[in-house]
Amino acid sequence: MNPDRTVYLDHAATTPVSPRAVDALLAELRRGGNPSSLHGAGRAARRTVEESRESVAASLGARPSEVVFTAGGTEADNLAVKGLFWGRRTAHPERRRILVSAVEHHAVLDPAFWMAEHAGAEIVLLAVDGEGRLDVAALESELAAHADETALISVMWANNEIGTVQPLDAVVRAARPYGIPVHSDAVQAVAQLGVDFAASGLDAMTVSGHKLGAPMGVGALVATRGLPLTPVLHGGGQERSVRSGTVDAPAVRAFAVALAETVAAREATAVRLAGLRDDLVAGVRRLVPDAVLRGPEPSSDRLPANAHFTFPGCEGDSLLYLLDSAGVQVSTGSACQAGVPQPSHVLLAAGVPEDDARGALRFSLGATSVADDVARLLDVLPGVVDRARSAGLASAPARLGERNGERSAGPAHPAPSGAA
Repeated sequence: MNPDRTVYLDHAATTPVSPRAVDALLAELRRGGNPSSLHGAGRAARRTVEESRESVAASLGARPSEVVFTAGGTEADNLAVKGLFWGRRTAHPERRRILVSAVEHHAVLDPAFWMAEHAGAEIVLLAVDGEGRLDVAALESELAAHADETALISVMWANNEIGTVQPLDAVVRAARPYGIPVHSDAVQAVAQLGVDFAASGLDAMTVSGHKLGAPMGVGALVATRGLPLTPVLHGGGQERSVRSGTVDAPAVRAFAVALAETVAAREATAVRLAGLRDDLVAGVRRLVPDAVLRGPEPSSDRLPANAHFTFPGCEGDSLLYLLDSAGVQVSTGSACQAGVPQPSHVLLAAGVPEDDARGALRFSLGATSVADDVARLLDVLPGVVDRARSAGLASAPARLGERNGERSAGPAHPAPSGAA
């Protein structure tokens, strides 16, 4: 174990770009050409885009015509939520309800709440259990009562914070009799799980490049042909007139290369990373016995590369900075509004008390992770937790003052309570 080596355990935030993807990106950058131009350079760039589209589709179990390239996962989620809502309401003005799980990424939650504020949408936050798993019975009851008013459902494939794999098959089965389109943010799932768009029965799915070895700034919305999507961006009519803007041929090519490489190695990588995760979980539980694993126990119901703990008596930010100073980079997985750290809406939705939720850390593994990374974390973690607890106790009076009204900063969105 090299004590001078920086350990990176935040692959769920972004993972290093694959060398093959870098080579593909540089090759296309040197070539140039606008894919919408009709001369030779433009036609060559267009060929790159379409070959990349075919590759991405093959990697995801989709048709090439279903792949809409975007500037990343957030844009794809916005296009899915806003585009489907507007598209469905054009023919059916009564369809005002947007159903989303209470543990969605903010790239889904925020556009949904924006639509409620600006476009007449009615948001229904679907409840989850203590492991962050969607309550399918609650979804079925909601549809039985309000299917005719529902525009769309969005449930992520796997949670970015606590790693819970959602019961998407059951969601699709519940929606199908009513003809309600289902979108899933699969950003965290593609690199670790067997994602097949056609087999899933989904109507739309979000993918992001920088979570699987491509550069930042490229992704895709996979959407079935004929799905009523109103464009969010208007301009030159690229990407089947759904997403205007010059297609970034170099980034798209790098995305296709990284995705194909990731999918080819996915099964073996998932097994390897699950082993490292299990060692990490066992080590944390041994060294910090009161730490609480959030999300499901290690199993097929949890992302292979995810371990998420809360540490009683600690502030997540303190843990993060102390680990960073010790050469270990992790994430709290929590939102930050207006510069004030917030307890994670995911943990709160799963019923974790607010004080406990403040002491959260997410450890996420990736292609570059090795056993020494886990060993290094476990070597420094007990001392870090002791120091963070001392700091947490010192800050407790200030936090009490916040709760008494001196400063208040609640969760970004209300807890699940039906229509909001």
